[in-house]
Amino acid sequence: MRRLTLAFLPMFILVLSPVGPARGDEVLFLNGDRLSGKILKATGGKLTIKTDGAGDVVVDMSKVKTFSTDAPVEVGVKAQPPVSADVGAGPDRYVETAPAPGAPPQPVAIADISAINSPPAWTGSLSLNGLLTTGNSDTEQLGFRGSLSKRWPRDRLTFAAEYSYGRQEDPRTREKSTTIDYAMALAKYDHFFTQKFYGYLGTKAERDKVAELELRLAPGAGVGYQWFERPTFNLSTEAGLVWVYENYKTTGSSEFFGPRLAYSVDWIPVQPLTLFHKLEYIPSFQDLGGDYLLNIDAGARLAVWKGLFAELRYEYRFDSTPASGRQRTDQRYILGAGWAF
Repeated sequence: MRRLTLAFLPMFILVLSPVGPARGDEVLFLNGDRLSGKILKATGGKLTIKTDGAGDVVVDMSKVKTFSTDAPVEVGVKAQPPVSADVGAGPDRYVETAPAPGAPPQPVAIADISAINSPPAWTGSLSLNGLLTTGNSDTEQLGFRGSLSKRWPRDRLTFAAEYSYGRQEDPRTREKSTTIDYAMALAKYDHFFTQKFYGYLGTKAERDKVAELELRLAPGAGVGYQWFERPTFNLSTEAGLVWVYENYKTTGSSEFFGPRLAYSVDWIPVQPLTLFHKLEYIPSFQDLGGDYLLNIDAGARLAVWKGLFAELRYEYRFDSTPASGRQRTDQRYILGAGWAF
């Protein structure tokens, strides 16, 4: 009897021992099916899993009930930057993530997951606006505005450009005069030292032919604080130093050095409406109350269909020391349409 027991002991150990690799990541589908392997990435609503038997399998995330990983993955939720997190199974159409060791798991809707292990994508928008009248008044106006940005966990790049041109014809003399000829370009780099606190480097160039401004160049640096960065609400404030160079057609060039204070906010109170407001204040250290620039942008954007939108924008530009014979204030009310990506 003892010899029989010893003979079957190795076979008994072999049966109880696990065969093959550990289960690893697991995906549970709404129909009850399960798929084990290694989650490679998720983007565009598609989840890619590497399996031993079938290779890379791509599934629709709308059919996934929940999933889990055996190691941290980079998870992006809506428009927020991706963070490294352990992912555990949750209730229907949810997972639980723990972005920090020892932190309590947080429920995340699968529908809100924008990417997993996927490099950040460029986002931006292009918009056009125009005006054409004939008859008692003959007016032509065309405007373009574009923006492009990319957000990494610790860095953010932003580019923007704008150009507007318009002219009108005198009905009696038939002479045409330019009513607007404005161009702007902006580039900015942010580096996040913490989740909310960041430093920035940026420059802005402007030209306004009607205001006789040949060039305004404003490079600067400073710090900012991202109070909120959410899919439906974003708020940031900035403070820094800037050097401003201005060249006017009639009065020549001048320059000054001063502080820069700014804030930016956008809010989605209800889908598909977005409200936004930006302010930038740049005074001269030599005359804080008498020599300054003030820029204000505000408006509303209405999403229409698959990235297409309509937009109403208000632009306010104030230069306390304009060219001789020119107004200090320029205001523009712009109604346009565009595409966001």
